[in-house]
Amino acid sequence: MIRRNQFPNRWLLQLVVAGVVVATLLCCKKHEEPAPAHPAPAQPPKAAIPQQSKPVQKQVSSALALPKAPVNQFDFSNKKDPFRPFVIVKASQAPADNLLKRGRNALPIHSFDVNQFKMIGFVTGDNQNKAMVVDPNGKGYVLKVGMTIGKNEGLITSITSSGVSVVEQFRDDNGRVRKETIKITLPRKQ
Repeated sequence: MIRRNQFPNRWLLQLVVAGVVVATLLCCKKHEEPAPAHPAPAQPPKAAIPQQSKPVQKQVSSALALPKAPVNQFDFSNKKDPFRPFVIVKASQAPADNLLKRGRNALPIHSFDVNQFKMIGFVTGDNQNKAMVVDPNGKGYVLKVGMTIGKNEGLITSITSSGVSVVEQFRDDNGRVRKETIKITLPRKQ
């Protein structure tokens, strides 16, 4: 903080500041060079050669060709609704068992009989054994215990080195539920 008694000659301070400002303004002026004392000799005029101007290519911009869209307006009429489900499930009068059966039969692993699958390998270890089978079209599947396979939705009960055990349930002619165990084995080497 500056006190009054520190600068007793205030007018002297003002005079110094004004001198600095004037000196700065004088030094910052643009200096003009004086005209030369001896004018440059005039050069003889050259023969006027008409220069052919090169044709300038017309600038083509793709931005000019496109119609300008109004700013901040978006058209969502042709876009999908992200909140609408992909599959619409319609309620039907059929029992729940038939709905589950039709839904599962849509999978490729349920479109063939169990006897048509060929076992090509198995993996033992970890927590659970797994088996690799191939359908008649050549598509491979990895099987675990508890999965279903085949047209009759046979339940995989065990996977061992000797093969995969599948239990199928179906109704016989008398209407009784019957269980049949089918084994898918590795083909023997010849």
